[in-house]
Amino acid sequence: MEENLFTPENVAKLNSKKGLIALLSRSIYNPERAIRYVNYEANLKKLQVELLKMQQWVVENNERVIIIFEGRDAAGKGGAIRRVTEKLNPRQLRIVALPKPNEDQQTQWYFQRYVNKFPKAGELVFFDRSWYNRAVVEPVNGFCTEKDYKIFMKQVNNFEKMITESGIRLIKIYMSISKNEQAKRFEEIKNNPLKQWKMTKVDEHAQELWDAYTTYKKKMFKLSNKATAIPFKVIRANKKTAARAEVLQHILNSLPYKSATLENK
Repeated sequence: MEENLFTPENVAKLNSKKGLIALLSRSIYNPERAIRYVNYEANLKKLQVELLKMQQWVVENNERVIIIFEGRDAAGKGGAIRRVTEKLNPRQLRIVALPKPNEDQQTQWYFQRYVNKFPKAGELVFFDRSWYNRAVVEPVNGFCTEKDYKIFMKQVNNFEKMITESGIRLIKIYMSISKNEQAKRFEEIKNNPLKQWKMTKVDEHAQELWDAYTTYKKKMFKLSNKATAIPFKVIRANKKTAARAEVLQHILNSLPYKSATLENK
């Protein structure tokens, strides 16, 4: 961007409210980064308008939509979900982030507590981590037995086939970051008193267990890439803004909402 950095168009962007905030909020003067942020915000607004059209289509057609977000700790799953949902009607969506199963849930069919959160007609449900905990997080950290893991891997594709055959639309997203980026984000979380609550005991061991996570992640991808399975959309998430925009666009591309129109547009 260097040669054409200070074009009239870019200067106007830098002089806008968002441009000035982006330019002055950093200790290092970086107009190129500020322009990228202004472009991101403009693109985000367009995508969020389309998401509103998509949600109206879901409501008007009594659609049921599940969008699951998987990925390593600190990969940006929560931030991406916030960008997707922040302008939508909250009455017709739910965000599900299930805690550790209680004693009763541990005696139930593994998928049961997730099924209990499935959407009703005209509703979107976002899972911030899903049943795929048993594919990666649980075996890596010793939270399930090898038998539990094998049963899950044998059942999950059939489970998702039942979901889609029942008429529910299922979108699977995996946020992918590098080991160095994860370490950087963990450090930022530890040093920010407003974010320290995000750091869990599982997170604290994520770096030392990096290779184990990679092994199980590859097995999960291999299973979901079978011809009869629903594949994950892998989002390269080292750059948060680009990743969030790609998540929004992928969701829009995955649903045939084009006939929807917004009232008073």
